Amino acid sequence: MDTLAQLRAGQLRGIRRLDLSAGLTEFPREIFDLADSLEVLNLSANQLRSLPDDLHRLHRLQVLFCSDNAFTELPESLGRCAQLSMVGFKACRIERVSAQALPPRLRWLILTDNRIEHLPQALGERPHLQKLMLSGNRLRQLPASLANAPQLELIRVAANQLSELPHWLLALPKLAWLAYAGNPLEADLTHAAPAPAIAWAQLHLQQPLGEGASGVIHQATWQAPGQAPQDVAVKLYKGSMTSDGSPLHEMHACIRAALHPNLIGVHGQVSDHPEGRAALVMELIGPHYRNLAGLPSLASCTRDVYPQGWRLSAEVALTIALGIASVAAHLHGQGLNHGDLYGHNILFNPQGHCLLGDFGAAAGYDPAHSPVAGALQRIEVRAFGILLGELLERIDGGLGAQDREQLQSLQERCCQPQVMGRPGFSAIERELGELKLQPPASA
Repeated sequence: MDTLAQLRAGQLRGIRRLDLSAGLTEFPREIFDLADSLEVLNLSANQLRSLPDDLHRLHRLQVLFCSDNAFTELPESLGRCAQLSMVGFKACRIERVSAQALPPRLRWLILTDNRIEHLPQALGERPHLQKLMLSGNRLRQLPASLANAPQLELIRVAANQLSELPHWLLALPKLAWLAYAGNPLEADLTHAAPAPAIAWAQLHLQQPLGEGASGVIHQATWQAPGQAPQDVAVKLYKGSMTSDGSPLHEMHACIRAALHPNLIGVHGQVSDHPEGRAALVMELIGPHYRNLAGLPSLASCTRDVYPQGWRLSAEVALTIALGIASVAAHLHGQGLNHGDLYGHNILFNPQGHCLLGDFGAAAGYDPAHSPVAGALQRIEVRAFGILLGELLERIDGGLGAQDREQLQSLQERCCQPQVMGRPGFSAIERELGELKLQPPASA
């Protein structure tokens, strides 16, 4: 974290990124001294209510974070920043977003956890728009102009007041990741059979294993009455809104997902946490499992990041693809849309067995409502197609030309722009299961 003293002393000249959290109530004018180099500006966790009208003087600025401030409207000075493509104003107090506040090159907009009731039609007139985070607002509808957003791939509209998903939304040619839980339109996840109750006194928490936006996972020992102790993982959920939606919706989705070989098993739900926190007791995953990919970066936007030069065998890649297709088919059979089918949410071991996790963006739907259900399922198929393409790019030998051609054809069908022209996951699972790897021609 940079300091205001460093900025005022001129010690930060030439930097490309500035992170400044110092209880600011006004925009420091000294930031303009960095105009010839500054590309990323993070002013989150301050007390700002406005930005200067001449913000466009930061002519190289591409990314602006102003979350956890006191804004009541999205500053219109943003719209005059010619290079600004990523804008983040999460957990402010924003009620108003005008067309003038939207930069021409807008690619990634984060307005999670505000008080927004209406968005301007100009939002759909930003041709580079790719990622839109709107969970935790008061929206009753989305701008119909978004039907013409050709690059839009990820939308988060959970915990709003939407009574339906517009037909144009379900037909967007590139949409692959959609979160909509906690709206009146959603099938209620809490109607699923409850998980077994586990008393807090039966658990002994140990070291934390990881922390995400929705909660903290601890390793723990669970000893039920009359049973030998066993190692488990306990996820303690937070109460705050995440970019995907409510953490409690995530917990109910994990319960509804039920059992599958490619899911992390849920033993039960903590019934009596001393602070009233929601918690799940889950299967402990061994250290030989690791994440398939890293989170998207500022540059990649909607695409996972893989280690440079990383490769895997054709057998492992196919095992992963088949496992994810199988679990996705299972979830859709439960009336559950994962909403975040990404490599970074997949754990895998050296043999290729994989586990799909992170149900923060999951949402329920009525499988009997065939037009909507079919579209939701095939939006997720496109996410799988992107994942399959990422696996194919990294296969290191062991894949013959005929197999590669067949997998490439499947990947293209999963990603085709006509949503209902994509195969369903049951068909994908069958096709992958029937594939018999042939040795490369050079073998």
